[in-house]
Order: sequence, then C-alpha cells, then structure tokens
Amino acid sequence: MFQAIEFIAVVTAATYGILEARAARMDPLGVITLAFAVAFGGGTLRDVFLDRQPLFWIANAHYPVMVFFMAIATCLVPKLPVTYKKYLAIPDALGLGLFSVVGVQYALEANTTWFVATLFGVITGTFGGVISDILCDRVPSLFRSAPLYATCSFAGGWVFLGVGALGFPESVTAAVGITSIVIMRFAAIYWNITLPELHDGSGE
Repeated sequence: MFQAIEFIAVVTAATYGILEARAARMDPLGVITLAFAVAFGGGTLRDVFLDRQPLFWIANAHYPVMVFFMAIATCLVPKLPVTYKKYLAIPDALGLGLFSVVGVQYALEANTTWFVATLFGVITGTFGGVISDILCDRVPSLFRSAPLYATCSFAGGWVFLGVGALGFPESVTAAVGITSIVIMRFAAIYWNITLPELHDGSGE
C-alpha cells in the first residue's frame, strides 16, 4: 500500500515542481530539473540517511521516466492559464502529506524510534520544497516566517503513529495521517498561521 502512496506522492510533487518552474518562467531544462528535485529530493535524503539501497527512484525506474515525460508534456503547452498559480497549494499540501507518511513508515521499517521516524517524515515531506525554493532563488519557506509547513508534517507524523498504535488497519492509519497533514497545511495557508519570528534584541 505504501508503494502506491509513494507513487501518488511522486506524481503530486512533480506536478508542483513543474508548475513552480513554469511560474518562474524557466526553460524546459529548468522545468525538468525542478520536477526531479521536488519529486525525489526529500526521499533521496531519507534513503541516504537510512542507508536504503538502491535509492527509491532507482529501485522504481519508472518514476524518473514518468516525471521526465510529465515535464516534457507540460513544456509543450505554450501558455498555462494565469489562474493555475492560485491552486499550487493543492499539490503542495498533498505532496507534503503523502511523502511525510511514507517517510515515517520507511523509518519505522528501519527500526528507528517514533521520534526519529517523525523526523524522517519531515525530511521526506519538506526537503523537495526546500530544494525547489533554492533553485527558484528564494529563501526556503521552511526557514522563514511562512505558513506552517514542517510543523504540519511533524504533527501529522504523530497522528499517523498514534492511530497505528490503536490497532487500526494500515489503510485507515495512512489515510488519517495524510488527511491530518493536508488539513493542517491548508489551515495554515488560509489563516496564515506561522511560528513567531525570533529577534536578537537589537530592535531591527
């Protein structure tokens, strides 16, 4: 089941990367690069830390092929409706939820503690977005005052673990975990819920 969730996560994250690249007016190479970075960045970092071999997108060789042709197909569309930018939050939130739960599950399979597993969920869910922001010449939203992102992943990871501990089937556990993260992310964006900025006391 988690393989299926990972597949959907790759598609969702690649879609977000492609649309972000189009919004940044990148050329086809930029679109492909950003799609790959968002779809595979967080999961690659997770696999390296957990020493999972081969990396998930190498073990599933159809993933990079699929993302490549998604990017190429989008590049063949000369102009996208301006309104699509309003809906970037949808693949953003879905990708965060899907990848976070997959990250937690794979960390558990590597016999990590619950706390470490939630951290791997955050890494898997957020670091593709960090790479995307860097490539788009922005300070990553993960590291500045912006609607809650990593916090949603971290909290949702605990929801996933808690529901699983109650003995519910994996399908229910995964669905609740993903849904909780997506809802929290949408709520954070809608109400602009952020963590407080820290100041050094200089008054600036």
